[in-house]
Amino acid sequence: MKQHSPLLVFFALLMFTTTQCQSAQEPWVPLFDGQSLSGWTQYGGQADYEVVNGEIHGFTVLDSPNSFLSTEENYGDFILEYEVFPNPKFNSGVQIRSQVNEKNVVFGYQVELDPSDRAWSGGIYDEQRRGWLYPLSKNEPAQKTFRLNDWNKIRVEAIGNSIRTWINGVEASSILDNQTAEGFIGLQVHSVRGGEEMKGLVIKFRNINIITENPELYTTAKRTIEQKNYLMNTISEAEAKNGWKLLWDGKTTAGWRGAKINEFPEIGWKIEEGILKVVDSDGAESANGGDIITTEAYENFELMVDFRITEGANSGIKYFVDPTLNMGAGSAIGCEFQILDDARHPDAKMGVNGNRTMAALYDLIPPGYRRVSRIGQWNRARIVVNGNHVEHWLNGVKALEYTRNTPMWDALVDYSKYADWPNFGNFTSGHILLQDHGDEVHFSSIKIKTL
Repeated sequence: MKQHSPLLVFFALLMFTTTQCQSAQEPWVPLFDGQSLSGWTQYGGQADYEVVNGEIHGFTVLDSPNSFLSTEENYGDFILEYEVFPNPKFNSGVQIRSQVNEKNVVFGYQVELDPSDRAWSGGIYDEQRRGWLYPLSKNEPAQKTFRLNDWNKIRVEAIGNSIRTWINGVEASSILDNQTAEGFIGLQVHSVRGGEEMKGLVIKFRNINIITENPELYTTAKRTIEQKNYLMNTISEAEAKNGWKLLWDGKTTAGWRGAKINEFPEIGWKIEEGILKVVDSDGAESANGGDIITTEAYENFELMVDFRITEGANSGIKYFVDPTLNMGAGSAIGCEFQILDDARHPDAKMGVNGNRTMAALYDLIPPGYRRVSRIGQWNRARIVVNGNHVEHWLNGVKALEYTRNTPMWDALVDYSKYADWPNFGNFTSGHILLQDHGDEVHFSSIKIKTL
């Protein structure tokens, strides 16, 4: 028999004891007793929930709205862990800090369970509000760790304005947001349509435990992914370290002026409760207050702008703007990230192949895949300019990319409404512009990082 040194035995016992004490110190409380659905209630649709072998099974019902088996108790700050066995045929998720309205519709944060090839499980979706807050389009390690035909362990840390998630030990999403401070936890069975093959499909949950007693003592300190900040007109600590700055302070007109005048317009724009608003003027392009531009010009940068449209609205975010090019009627000239109500504004059906729709490079390049929040909810535009390479992103998803200062680019411009403007889109630098197209549109959280 192999003999071990007393010193090694001592350290082994010390490590075992320390691990056991740390585990014992974590005040986990089960949300599911393994035998019944006591403490849970159902909102939304008519999916069937049953306890099977110490697990909660949710079964699809054809043509039912989304169903949510929800805790009867609300939770604010907590750490939540659970295991899920997904079904590859339908989407699901777990609601946190969620609520239900008078129409029995659940809304709030959802930790996504996505069995599609997109693999955004662990991302944060804002159910019945803003849509995706943290898609996993830029988090390949988390996309790869989720298993379709096996149990997956999910961890959620919701402390104050911070919400973070992990899948099987890999950090998946991280946001700062203050839309909902507390609410219930809900196990979703998503609505399904189709034939009998979609009826009675099952998703399974087990080992659902929560820490509510001083959860901040047990949070994960190390951050491995980008944090997305949805706190209006703020720069987070992580953003500051990464070089982000506010391009609009949320209170004054500092740093901005009219595109065709040297001061900020006296009419046509309002600042209310941290929101910069274009005043409605019956859809007239730059005929009221007119476009506004940054007082500084920018060369290589990342720009983020949160915007919210009203029904039928048209606007845009322009860059590489030379305000001297067009001193007459109409908007100032520059490359434009289109902002539009595609369903109601006629401009969406003009142009070529959708190159005037939301997130398009206006009149030049149509967007590809997009996630657009509904009317009245905030969307996030992101524009990346690195030399001649440019990208448009909408709500965390890349909508398009292109390269300027090339023969192909020049040919594209020659077949657009910008053909008569010399050197369009090829400038080394230019101003950033918010468009007054005569429709009410809201802007906030305008940030820039120079590259």
